[in-house]
Amino acid sequence: MASSDPVGDMIAMIKNANARRHRRVALRHSRMKEGIVRVLQAEGYLEDVRVVEEGGARFLHLYLKYDSEGRPVLTDLRRVSRPGCRIFRGIDSVGKVMDGLGIAVLSTSKGILSDRQARRLRVGGELICKAW
Repeated sequence: MASSDPVGDMIAMIKNANARRHRRVALRHSRMKEGIVRVLQAEGYLEDVRVVEEGGARFLHLYLKYDSEGRPVLTDLRRVSRPGCRIFRGIDSVGKVMDGLGIAVLSTSKGILSDRQARRLRVGGELICKAW
């Protein structure tokens, strides 16, 4: 059955795997999901991201990151814009997440970017999720 919110499902899978201290999460590939997890990896929340082809289908393998005491680096991941209620922000109205300790992930005309990258490029867009 097709999901009405594949990004929301991805976020739930990451949060569940983090809660159970799994090392890897496997999920179906899409360009949107890959862009989001690449931003999370670049910001240091994920250890590695790999695109794997299995039986003609593409999957994303996300390797979760933990600190030296075994606590997850990604404390929380929240979906902001949903299929039923899209949230768009101009560059001036994208606030800092946790006073700069977290990031917001935006879908912009320049691709999927973190809030820091979007500010540097002076572009706004759809506020997909927040991570800290």
